[in-house]
Amino acid sequence: MLTITDWRELAACRDSDPSLFFPIGTTGPAVDQIEVARAICAQCSVRDECLNYALETNQEAGVWGGYAEDDRRRLRKRWLAERRRRAG
Repeated sequence: MLTITDWRELAACRDSDPSLFFPIGTTGPAVDQIEVARAICAQCSVRDECLNYALETNQEAGVWGGYAEDDRRRLRKRWLAERRRRAG
């Protein structure tokens, strides 16, 4: 199993411009930027680890694991509800 940082060494985005994954806004040019970032994520072997890291650490900005901010926010709500259900 990969540690919290090991997956980063294998990430498809490792050599990409980080600003690509942190667009300003969600309209106009940001839409294209998000799609390019998602395309890189789609080819990534550690996409699940990246998304899990973002959910666990409540990353609010950027594209993580192929999910943009709004999508990830909705996913995190479901993820937290599932964790609470399992714990209870």
